[in-house]
Amino acid sequence: MARNRFLRSFVLLCVLGFAALWSLAVLVLLAARWIDPPTTAVHIERRLQAWIHRTPYHERYRFVPLSQISPNLQHAVVAAEDARFYQHHGFDWHQIQIAAEDDMEGGRMRGASTITQQLVKNLLLGTSRSILRKGAEFTLVPVAELVLGKQRILELYLNVVEWGSGIYGADAACRAYDGTPPRSIGREQAARLAAILPAPLKRRPDRMNRYSALILERMRQMGW
Repeated sequence: MARNRFLRSFVLLCVLGFAALWSLAVLVLLAARWIDPPTTAVHIERRLQAWIHRTPYHERYRFVPLSQISPNLQHAVVAAEDARFYQHHGFDWHQIQIAAEDDMEGGRMRGASTITQQLVKNLLLGTSRSILRKGAEFTLVPVAELVLGKQRILELYLNVVEWGSGIYGADAACRAYDGTPPRSIGREQAARLAAILPAPLKRRPDRMNRYSALILERMRQMGW
């Protein structure tokens, strides 16, 4: 009897805790509609990792308006990461189905994560993988789409996403890799930057010849 009461209390506490954290996450998304985030879950995670492992860490992060980010980079990132960004409402069910079919057929497992999903993970959830985190993501993505809108989602994503060790956002990435502000980034440079986003801690823009060529071709197909 006592054990059952303990289990019920534990489950209730877990549910209440999840509800409290979810509510806090929603408040953060609401605030992000107007306030540029000073930091993110991934930023904090990387700082903690550097502190735990006692490794050098220098963070570069400066938020800039979407109007100061070249359309070349905006288009390259959408083409590379989420070609149907302006058609879906947070989840690209078409790409999810293709990924699931590839997996069932024994092919290489491919990602189907949208820019909105990636923003929610970067801003609120970090890089860890678990069923609980996936559940939180599934419920928060529609909220992000509803309260932020496509242009603000893209602006936030381009500013907070990780582009290398301690390099966050378009401004830091363009200056670190190309020595130029994000408004001046060229088409090929933008494609190379977009090509490293799936693995920013392992890839370098100057080694992305094949991937950047594919992104440039996709941009042309999309009319950009």
